[in-house]
Amino acid sequence: MITLYSFPASRSLRVAWTLEELGLDYACQHVNLAAGVGREGAHLARHPDGKVPVLVDGDLTLFESAAICRYLAERYGEPGGLLPASLEDRARVDQWLFFTTGELEQALWTQAKHKFALPRERRVPAVLPTAAWEFQQALEALGRRFEGEGWLVGDHFTLADLLLGHTLSWAVQFKTRLPVALEAYRQRCASRPALARAVARERAAAEPA
Repeated sequence: MITLYSFPASRSLRVAWTLEELGLDYACQHVNLAAGVGREGAHLARHPDGKVPVLVDGDLTLFESAAICRYLAERYGEPGGLLPASLEDRARVDQWLFFTTGELEQALWTQAKHKFALPRERRVPAVLPTAAWEFQQALEALGRRFEGEGWLVGDHFTLADLLLGHTLSWAVQFKTRLPVALEAYRQRCASRPALARAVARERAAAEPA
């Protein structure tokens, strides 16, 4: 049994989405980060920083959302599905995974940390305009490579689109206005039934027993 340790509206949603796209059977275990459960011994044994997502698949325990998604697609996906069949196109998917997490997401996460995630005494509101500018720079870099027409790699939805679509939706939650074609692309990603199932699965896991 695959077990995903998750918290709604966090990066764990990417993993649940990947699991749903692959049609895998899995248990979704809620880790109540807001109540401090992530800092308890049982979860710290899975993730020494007390974060989510964590994936347990047999003897394998993994953290870092992009790495987990990549593993699942590689191990359980059909060739040419979430990962393309050719080595070259798989490398292009990896290129986009690294760009999304390293360039786009980090600026959004800086904003999140200094708005609500860090302890109040550690937040520095003065960095928010710089982080927002940094995201716009990364968005322009994206636009020089991909304007939103079609898909990132090849002619169908891949893991690269899953991570980019999730990150762009996070940006919209931060009141970022996307170019029209890129917003249409984001909505195409967000309309996938597997994402709706993933959101529902995480919410159900978080409901009191």
